[in-house]
Amino acid sequence: MAKEKVTSAEVAARAGVSQSAVSRVFTPGASASEKTVQKVRKAAEELGYRPNVLARAMVSGRSRIIGLVVAYLENQFYPVALEMLSNALQKRGYHILIFTAPNSTDGVDGLLEELMDYQVDGIIAASVSMSSDLAERAQRAGIPVVLFNRGQGGPGLSYVTSANVAGGRKAAEFLLAGGHERIAHIAGWQGSSTGRDRQAGFLSAMEAAGQQPFAMVDGMYSREVAMACTYQLMGGTLQPDAIFVGNDHMAFAVIDALREGGHEPGRDISVVGYDDVPLASWGPYKLTTLRQPVNRMVEATVDLVLRQIEEREAAPEHIEIEGELILRSSARIPEGWTK
Repeated sequence: MAKEKVTSAEVAARAGVSQSAVSRVFTPGASASEKTVQKVRKAAEELGYRPNVLARAMVSGRSRIIGLVVAYLENQFYPVALEMLSNALQKRGYHILIFTAPNSTDGVDGLLEELMDYQVDGIIAASVSMSSDLAERAQRAGIPVVLFNRGQGGPGLSYVTSANVAGGRKAAEFLLAGGHERIAHIAGWQGSSTGRDRQAGFLSAMEAAGQQPFAMVDGMYSREVAMACTYQLMGGTLQPDAIFVGNDHMAFAVIDALREGGHEPGRDISVVGYDDVPLASWGPYKLTTLRQPVNRMVEATVDLVLRQIEEREAAPEHIEIEGELILRSSARIPEGWTK
């Protein structure tokens, strides 16, 4: 037969403290003396007691659960970011629910409705967009939503991104300074703000220099599509001498495709990515790339979602954090520039 669950009253009796003292020990942020904490935790361990988080949430109106939604785990940037978000939230006394979603508004809206049913205190949506209608409904329900690495306008929506327009501009200026004259752009998915903004920055720098892109295609944030685009770009009689790629995940595919065709990045053609995921520094790639300042982005996202939980009337915020260009051997380094 299943053993009955141990109650907080039994723990209090074993520890020789009040039941409210047991509650304080297991409530994040509540006050209890070190002596009381030790006695209660010792009694709880001996009895096999675990606090009922859901019951506490029903009483307090706070679940201390944050929903994390991500749609693009193939990109090495997101597992790193999700681990950091998870660790940062747990340090602040919050639990997390992680859901994967399709990269479309319809699928995400259904998933976020499900998260709202779980009574989460807040939602962080990474690499996904959501409808303005759902954002307003979440706001009415008192559930703040923060978009991570995806900018989106509209009432009630906060977001934290890197400065994507500035990053795209930096990539183009770097390649122009290196004397490249046939610069192609394999863009990120144009259904996303990150893809559009990086492309916009790239185009603005090219226009300022009086240059036109050699070619510009949507890589859809897909390895397979990026490789196919590279084969096509390199298959003509006139080929690009540089490629700016909308993120590192696609840039690795571009480098692989170039090498299959006998072209060595950094020597025959320059390749620049965006993100600076750990793999970018590995020997086979040594990718020059725009670094997303993930530490600062995560810190800003956690501060923002928790502030909006604590201060229900807090206004939505739009935060952009600029990153640096990391120089490696996949691209020709202009004279006067240093790694």
